[in-house]
Amino acid sequence: MKRRFAVVWLLLLLALVLGSCSINKAESRAEGNETVTGDGTVPPPPDKHDELTVHSFKAGKADATLIYSHAFAVLIDCGESGFGKEIVSYMKANGIPKLDMLLITHFDKDHVGGAAKVLKEVEVAQVVHSNCPKDSDEYRKYTEQLREKGIDPVQPSKPQSVVLGGAEFVIYPPQKQTYSDSPSNNSSLITAVTYGECSMLFAGDAEDMRLSEFIAGNTGHYDLLKVPYHGHYQPRLAAFIQSVSPRIAIITSSDSEPEDPRVLNMLSDAGAVTYLTREAPVTLRCDGKTITLR
Repeated sequence: MKRRFAVVWLLLLLALVLGSCSINKAESRAEGNETVTGDGTVPPPPDKHDELTVHSFKAGKADATLIYSHAFAVLIDCGESGFGKEIVSYMKANGIPKLDMLLITHFDKDHVGGAAKVLKEVEVAQVVHSNCPKDSDEYRKYTEQLREKGIDPVQPSKPQSVVLGGAEFVIYPPQKQTYSDSPSNNSSLITAVTYGECSMLFAGDAEDMRLSEFIAGNTGHYDLLKVPYHGHYQPRLAAFIQSVSPRIAIITSSDSEPEDPRVLNMLSDAGAVTYLTREAPVTLRCDGKTITLR
């Protein structure tokens, strides 16, 4: 009888230890953000209970996209001056305490304008920005906040891979220090995001020269495309859309500066469903296999 009692207690103790181990592993997976440069790291598969949310704000003819899960949050661009408070409000309403990364694709005021407010109000672990400074009040306020917060931004000169939770962000910098045509837009960072089986591409305001660079090195298709330069027509845009072959497209436009109908036709011909932030904010959910409209 004593032997049977001892065996039962041994089994119970073993079950408690194993259960404790599984909980600790789950917690470390959620908290363990890792940053890696290069292509040597494969992100872990998404937690089957987790979802990635992509929220493109209705910000006029401006870009602001928040990508987040329970494990991390990344903000790509911040809209115009004054829009930072909208981003901060959304983060608070959705229980997002901090940003693991802030990406400023380039320094036009409709991309960097709200960055100073975000940096002032939100904890930001890392800032990545492009290589073409642009003198403006918005840019000066942004750099002042970087100095005040003691943040040394990363300005990549080659593709950089950042792994956060179950997602991989590959940031493609411009291949030149300056461009003869539209130097600010053509210096845009282009960011690819992979989450499980899903892939997404955020193209900033890339114009023809930058699009040609990306096309030359692109080897994959993307489920989601944030269309470059607010849906303005560009001669190389059709080739770019054909190269990335999106199923879903987001255009950040406004009623005063709407997207070009020719661009809508290009996307339709490619088989993409297009959403316009001038009509409403666009919120998409990804479970690692499919991307759906919220």
